[in-house]
Amino acid sequence: MSQIAASVASTFSEIAARVAQGSRIGRDDARWLWTNASDAELCSLAAGVRGRFHAPGSCTYMVMRIINYTNVCVAQCDYCAFYKLPSQDGGYVLSHEEVFAKLDELLALGGDLAAFNGGFNPHLPLSYYCELFAAIRARYGDALEFYALTIAEFMYLADHAKLSYSEAATRLKDAGVRWITGGGSEILTEDFRARHSKFKYTVAQYIEAQRAIVEAGLKTTATMVIGFDEGLEERLEHLERTRQFQDETGGLGSFLCWTYKPYFTQIGGIEITTAEYLRHLALCRIYLDNIPRIRTSVLTQNEHALVGLNYGADDFDLPIEDEVTQKAGATISLDFERILNYARELGYSPEYRHVSLGQPPWLAVS
Repeated sequence: MSQIAASVASTFSEIAARVAQGSRIGRDDARWLWTNASDAELCSLAAGVRGRFHAPGSCTYMVMRIINYTNVCVAQCDYCAFYKLPSQDGGYVLSHEEVFAKLDELLALGGDLAAFNGGFNPHLPLSYYCELFAAIRARYGDALEFYALTIAEFMYLADHAKLSYSEAATRLKDAGVRWITGGGSEILTEDFRARHSKFKYTVAQYIEAQRAIVEAGLKTTATMVIGFDEGLEERLEHLERTRQFQDETGGLGSFLCWTYKPYFTQIGGIEITTAEYLRHLALCRIYLDNIPRIRTSVLTQNEHALVGLNYGADDFDLPIEDEVTQKAGATISLDFERILNYARELGYSPEYRHVSLGQPPWLAVS
């Protein structure tokens, strides 16, 4: 073995020993692993961290629908193929009846979780959201749960209503909201935002808003999107900020990473490979040692996402709709059994994970 090869082997064994002992890796370790570790080595380390929270061979999934309640948005992110400006034709806002129809279809397909994602629509007041979410809670009770807004939308809504983040969170909580998820983070660096979403909020503001959500007693999650033009250092900064937030608040229920879809967007680009996504997923699992649930993205990786279970993920969702990513090239399959069989073929036993607090109606005793 050459001196360089011996040094590489020594470094990996040192990092692996610390991970096995439950010690935390730092950015230098993560950088080294990304640059030097093999896929098998990353899988091994990720499986070790995964094993602190989940039994081998176990995994969970959900059937969910992302409801894009409006496509009118003034953020003008250059990686989005979905939005319409207020002055453009083709803008829409869903009525309560249209939302209910989508929720009824979700329940009929065996799902019990919906997520709302639209944009920065200057024509929608806070009352629109409060009335919609209160109506959903009144109609479905605890048999269906919903992720109300992303943090980025929440921030715009609060500012538009001239409320503090704390006041806005309280208003939504009073309307029956329990979750505001970590969407709109993309890559949490100021440079990335300056390049691609200059009309969105700063990283510091994003973290401030998410902290207010946690302090209001609402639940939240962390997300990350890779495959733009971000470099390794930006990815590591995002992971560090996420881990630090969890250290300080303990408020993150899960972490989901997915890949940018470049089709029909302003900046375009070439979609990253599944192999790169899987390596990053493993690095996320190793680095985020304080977040029990790491989710792999069927929405953007289709059945290939299930290989992510070997790279440290333990959870995934089977989406039935998401216009935002579908407009940019994502494809959705309703053949759930076929997708679940990929997990089974890999040696996992997927079990449905109910986010709702009540018994789903299809399991109710007559």
